[in-house]
Amino acid sequence: MDVTPDRVATEAAWVLDRSDEVVPIINETRQRLANEFDVTVDTVETERYREEVKRVFADGDVAVNVAAYVGLLRELDVAGDYPGFVVDEVLGRELAATIAGGAPLSLLAQATFHYADVLTHSDGGAGIDDLDAALAAGFQTRLPGWGWQETESPFAVDPDRFE
Repeated sequence: MDVTPDRVATEAAWVLDRSDEVVPIINETRQRLANEFDVTVDTVETERYREEVKRVFADGDVAVNVAAYVGLLRELDVAGDYPGFVVDEVLGRELAATIAGGAPLSLLAQATFHYADVLTHSDGGAGIDDLDAALAAGFQTRLPGWGWQETESPFAVDPDRFE
């Protein structure tokens, strides 16, 4: 795989165009998680997803890695699928984490990937459903809508305390 600026732009356009598949997975995943944890969570509109895709790909250091994971998963197919189970899971988990950002969101996205992956059955090669699940997990994690993300953490230490 040759990852050039043009290839990154191509993968960004593909991820943008995938909104009709990814946004429903985001919202289904959010609803199921909300039910599991007895919380309310906002749904994600297509335009909000598209804005966030543009934001992710605007950061070149993140964009090149997201594009590489997307490209690998788009091209991945394994005869019978099961023998490739590990590689598509690893790539999907890492893509979700990369999209979500640093810890703790990256860990949440990895866990959410496995949850979304169970719900996702996309047409295409072995990597496509993992790709859709990873996009959904990564973007749903980084996008607002969860109450716990809307408040300041009680664990922050005032920097003036150290002076």
